[in-house]
Amino acid sequence: MREKRATLWPKAPLVEAINYSLNRWDGLTLFCDDGCVEISNVLAENALRCVALGRRNFMFAGSDSGGERAASMYSLIGSYKLNGINPRAYLEYVLTHIADHQANRIDELLPWNVAKHLFPSPPSSG
Repeated sequence: MREKRATLWPKAPLVEAINYSLNRWDGLTLFCDDGCVEISNVLAENALRCVALGRRNFMFAGSDSGGERAASMYSLIGSYKLNGINPRAYLEYVLTHIADHQANRIDELLPWNVAKHLFPSPPSSG
C-alpha cells in the first residue's frame, strides 16, 4: 500500500483510503496475532440491531430514569441470551427467591449465576 500510495497524486481518493487503512493497521491485523479476536464485528452488530431498530421508540421512555430502566432490561435480556436462559424461567426463579435473599449477595441472582438452576431455553428458530 505504501508503494502504491507513492505513485498516486496526494489528494486522490485512493490515497485517502490507503492512509485510513495504514493508520489503523494494528487494529485491522489484530486477529492475525490473537486467535480469540474475531475477524469481523458482525456478531456484535447483530447483537445491537434491536437497539438500533428500537431507537425511535426509546424517545418515549418517559424520563431519563425510564430510559435507564429500559437499558437495564435490555442488558439483562442480552445476558439471558448469552447464557442460554429462558427469560421467563429466570424471572420466575429470581422473583421466588429474592425476598429471602441477602442484599449483600445479590450478585448470586445474576443470570450467569442462576443458569445452573434453570433449564436451558429452547433453540431459537430464527
